[in-house]
Amino acid sequence: MRNLDPINYVSTAIHSSDVNRIFGATWQLLGAASRLTRRGDYIAAEIAGNKVFAVMTKDGIRAFRNVCRHRGARLLPEGSGRCTTIRCPYHQWVWREDGSLLNVPWWGDDPDFNKSDWSLDTVELCEWRGFLFIALAPEMPLADQLGALASEIESEPIERYQWVQEERLVFDANWKIYTDNFVEGYHIPGIHPAFHSAIEFEKFETTAHEGMVKMTAPPREGLFYRGKWLWMWPNWTLSLFDGGMNTSRINPINHHQTELIYNFYFEDVSEDNASKRAKVIADNLAVIREDFEVCVATQKNYESGGYRPGPLSPRHEAGVAYFQQKLRDAGGQ
Repeated sequence: MRNLDPINYVSTAIHSSDVNRIFGATWQLLGAASRLTRRGDYIAAEIAGNKVFAVMTKDGIRAFRNVCRHRGARLLPEGSGRCTTIRCPYHQWVWREDGSLLNVPWWGDDPDFNKSDWSLDTVELCEWRGFLFIALAPEMPLADQLGALASEIESEPIERYQWVQEERLVFDANWKIYTDNFVEGYHIPGIHPAFHSAIEFEKFETTAHEGMVKMTAPPREGLFYRGKWLWMWPNWTLSLFDGGMNTSRINPINHHQTELIYNFYFEDVSEDNASKRAKVIADNLAVIREDFEVCVATQKNYESGGYRPGPLSPRHEAGVAYFQQKLRDAGGQ
């Protein structure tokens, strides 16, 4: 099997199609439900440019488009916080926590204006094992999209892992270039030499399953990872380490820029363990950042027209082949 044609990574038209047919139709990892405990707690995020947020209300967590119904301004800044009402910073329209319009200041005399016509647009929300997922127009239930993941981590006590920290990293390459990179271990000897020396690379295995790519390798003494790395369609990951895990969402900013939203979870969140947690997070981020240079350089080569699709390794690039076939199945080239 050959690698995808570079047009899939550099075309603005194909990127626009990705946003609609992939990111508009799939469940996206938003974060830990435990971050929304008090009434008014919220998480605001972007899904390939589409602004959304989830908020804890008196009736539970609800999710909306993060878009003012008046002139389209952003209501809440990306990230997490707490609000008593949802107020647009532009013209001060105010919505209740259920999305109904509460107040429109300085509006003037308009007999045709009815506040009930201007509630916030809702989006779908689902919770699975302590994770919140959000969807603009899902084409299938979350359980179906998760596929093989449910059984793969059935015995993993992820509910005991408490959210500790979120990190955002941005680099100049298409989201599919980064995903191609994540779902194979073939690059580890060249790009991650310290990581390579900390695993039994000759026993590194990559297998594709329903909606998931699994990579495993026996760790040597001292490696913070536990030797299992998972990627789930279309754009999130889960990696295990001693006493915890991390997740990431691979979010396209545009056709040649991507952000990674990493979250770190630990079973022991005591103050005594703070320095150990900090080291694990720093070591994780160091490995992640090592991928950026090769992804950026690959993006430039694709854009130059100097690359023609090469072959994929049957031993190490089964994950790449699976991901790229999923792209084709979703309507890509």
